[in-house]
Amino acid sequence: MRTVIQRVRSASVDIEGKRHSEIGHGLLVLVGIEDRDTEQDIDYLCHKIAQMRIFDDEQGVMNLPVTAVEDFGILVVSQFTLMASTRKGNRPSYIHASRPDFAVPMYEKFCSLLSNVVGKQVQTGVFGADMKVALINDGPVTIIMDSHLKEDF
Repeated sequence: MRTVIQRVRSASVDIEGKRHSEIGHGLLVLVGIEDRDTEQDIDYLCHKIAQMRIFDDEQGVMNLPVTAVEDFGILVVSQFTLMASTRKGNRPSYIHASRPDFAVPMYEKFCSLLSNVVGKQVQTGVFGADMKVALINDGPVTIIMDSHLKEDF
């Protein structure tokens, strides 16, 4: 499972010209799912995202998790293109991206667990929809995590 986590001032998802969801200050999380992903991958990423200290403390040092931000929001958007393989040629291959019958339940579990971990309902996009995602990146701060490439220190 791959995620792109962006610290944002605001983010929104529009579908067919209508606002579906939006947040103010917080995190936009893009999620890509592959068939080898398990609930352990979801657990690992949700807890890392919730505890990641990428918000400024009173000294202006990135030392706080999203839950320490007043009125924080989290917007989670499924994005199969995160699973692109670009090793050969110029056309990305999406062979590693899961089909909806596997990916939708995994995405829903991810959103549910992240909501539970942070103690607040996360906002979402719509799996498989043609979404227009807008954001104002804050910093910018962008973190990429792959649950299969855990770093051990």
